[in-house]
Amino acid sequence: MDDRMTTTKPELSTWSLINMSVGFFGIQHGFEIQFARMSSIYERLGAKPDEIPLLWLAAPATGLIVQPIVGYLSDKTWLPRLRARRRPYFLAGAILGTIALVLMPEASSLWMAAGLLWVLDAALNVTMEPFRAFVADLQNSRQRPTGYAMQSVMIGLGTILGNLIASLDLTAIFPALAAGGRSAMHYSFYLCAAIFLGAVLWTVLTTPEYPPELPSPHGGGGAARGALAACGRWWRETRSCYLSMPAVMKQLALIQFFTWMGLFCMWMFYAVAVPHHVFGATDPHSASYDAGVRFAAATTMARGLATPLFALLIPVLVRRLGRATTHALALGVAGLGLLALPLIHTPGLLYLPMIAAGVGWASVVSMPYVILVDHLPKQQYGIYMGIFNMFIVIPEICVSLGLGGVIMGLLGNNRAYGVAFGGALLLVAALLTPALRRYEPSVR
Repeated sequence: MDDRMTTTKPELSTWSLINMSVGFFGIQHGFEIQFARMSSIYERLGAKPDEIPLLWLAAPATGLIVQPIVGYLSDKTWLPRLRARRRPYFLAGAILGTIALVLMPEASSLWMAAGLLWVLDAALNVTMEPFRAFVADLQNSRQRPTGYAMQSVMIGLGTILGNLIASLDLTAIFPALAAGGRSAMHYSFYLCAAIFLGAVLWTVLTTPEYPPELPSPHGGGGAARGALAACGRWWRETRSCYLSMPAVMKQLALIQFFTWMGLFCMWMFYAVAVPHHVFGATDPHSASYDAGVRFAAATTMARGLATPLFALLIPVLVRRLGRATTHALALGVAGLGLLALPLIHTPGLLYLPMIAAGVGWASVVSMPYVILVDHLPKQQYGIYMGIFNMFIVIPEICVSLGLGGVIMGLLGNNRAYGVAFGGALLLVAALLTPALRRYEPSVR
């Protein structure tokens, strides 16, 4: 292998595609256990519905800070002996995130739970952000849709297993666990932490990387010249890239804005909407409330199943319909599914909106990157992906700061309506997406 990234990258084997995506399977466990349990933890610690969005601020705020910095640093990193560029960040984030997951169920106050969520989400962002550039680094343009679709498959599988773990009363299934004095929730966090770390280690140990195409004069030993100088270079390059964003990235930013506001509404409120709206539970310490939270996790497995199945169809749909139309279709299905949640009062029907959400999620985690990456300079994939991910976290911050005080008040603090509002936002994103067809390779 040459010491520089090859201009025309070779086709990777199926096993290579799997190995480089296994880490995403683990990362998803970190996300799914917090989606399944964090809002209910907050409610048990005394949080009101209009306070929950602000308590979730950690997720987007850490992304806003961490993603562009890690993207920049991973562009500049190269460890020749380890043939590692992005992988050191995978490993560092996985270790920190594992510690946060183990400590989370021990939280005894809102400030403690919120503080641990800040640590967890910072770690997840350190691990996840370079994975997008990882695909672009190692795969040629023709194979990238398959590579990102493989990430979607792993995300879907992680969603299934992560929510299966969250839905089970592990102390009832394995009575010996109860002797340890820990609840089923404790063990679900512990198990997800172990899978998170193990899966990331798999990718780190099985996937060597190409060196950067244009080695940075500031890499390697240059890091010792001072953190302030590095920050200054990062800021100048980030500002330059932001001001020179390609037109397709600007249009995608608006679509991402509505998409991620909608998804964030679902993540914050679905797990607590089910016990309140469908199970009729009002006491977060009651058995019926806990049953509702676990059933919400069980239905979310359907989202995880729909995600890899639809991800396998994405390359076929792209060939037939094009990238933009495929993405618009998936967003529309997800939006309609979430919009229907307030109409559902039978537990079994909750699988339908989650299947719809899985269709949308498969496209959200792959198609925007497929559409964007061909328009980016190869030596700056990481920093552009960091900037692009800001268009994920900024709308989530808007929801965190605005949904609690304004929108949830207008919705009467109804958690099911909070999820439906997210569905309406996804429909707006779907309507904006067909405008991207002009940027497709077959369109000139």
